[in-house]
Amino acid sequence: MNSLKHLQLALAAAMALGLATMLCACEQAALDANAQQVQQQQVQIEQNQMEIQKMMAQQQSPGGGASSASAPAPAGNGCDKSVMAVATRHGGDKMAAGDFTHALGYYQDALTACPNNARAELNVARAFEATGNRSSAIEHFRAAAHSTDPAESSAEAQARNALVRLGAK
Repeated sequence: MNSLKHLQLALAAAMALGLATMLCACEQAALDANAQQVQQQQVQIEQNQMEIQKMMAQQQSPGGGASSASAPAPAGNGCDKSVMAVATRHGGDKMAAGDFTHALGYYQDALTACPNNARAELNVARAFEATGNRSSAIEHFRAAAHSTDPAESSAEAQARNALVRLGAK
């Protein structure tokens, strides 16, 4: 009877070891898949950033890299709307995916392309808020709320509402 108990214990230990080995293998496979996905996303981010930099360089070069008839001239405030649009679109994609840190980077690129733009400030503020950086969010909500561009009245109103919601009016 005693040897039967030893045999059962040995069998249980072997099964537990087998299960642990299988779990480790599954966990390693999941980690490897995650690492591969992160690497692919990093490549995509780098490609998108290169695209934005290329567009910004084209706008800054004499002639803008395209004929002046086909490319809109930057506004008097130095806003590059095409770069802003690309960066904002990528930022929105990242926000929708819950990747707030990368969304913030894209939104900051949009703000760099169009400094003092209320919509760009609002997007940066929202991304900061999503990452938990309340003070930076409030700073950018304030900047958006104090815009003087009549075309951005919707962004200004949204920023003022956010300041009230955050108790930072």
